[in-house]
Amino acid sequence: MTAQTTRPDIPTDIVACGVVAIARGLSPDLVLGVAKALAEGGLRAFEITMNGPAGQALRAIEAVASRAQAIGLTLGAGTVLSIENARQAVEAGATFLVMPHIDTDLVAWGSEHGIPVFPGAATPTEVLAAWRAGAAAVKLYPASTLGPDFVRELAGPFPDIPVVPTGGVTAETAGSFIAAGAVAVGLGGWLVGDGRPTGVTDRARQVVSAVAAVRGARPA
Repeated sequence: MTAQTTRPDIPTDIVACGVVAIARGLSPDLVLGVAKALAEGGLRAFEITMNGPAGQALRAIEAVASRAQAIGLTLGAGTVLSIENARQAVEAGATFLVMPHIDTDLVAWGSEHGIPVFPGAATPTEVLAAWRAGAAAVKLYPASTLGPDFVRELAGPFPDIPVVPTGGVTAETAGSFIAAGAVAVGLGGWLVGDGRPTGVTDRARQVVSAVAAVRGARPA
């Protein structure tokens, strides 16, 4: 396999904030309130997963996409399992795509269409395969199992591959992943909770502050 020479950049909001909020199974009726609560807490990237009742995720993406710029969020789709999923998500308004696995054809499709794709990986071999396929960054999953030490050690052989640990991350652990070298972290259940806006803004502020504190402590 030859290395992919062109790849879309990681969305600037993800790099700047260092946090991606993830909503799974969120109804279109609730999603806009959650999106606003996340933005009020300082988050700038929101991923809505594609699994769940037929059509629900696409309607949720559409609901946020129509207001994303005004709210101040970069919107993506997660649990994208096929090129058809990817096409539907982009048509609904997603501007980046996240996968729990590696599908080199899907990653290549994203690169060809200028859409950043974050494939899931859990081993060095998978990380390199995802990067060579054209990934904008690699989602390390599950982060709670791999841990910050894995991120730190991975930077030895792959210093130029940006990683986004996801799965079981909380405000208490987010900083350690960033300190280990992650470009951002993904948070779902801990952050979004039961899918209602109550408490989301406070939790968003906690994790944004945790990431900012670590970044501010890094030597120039």
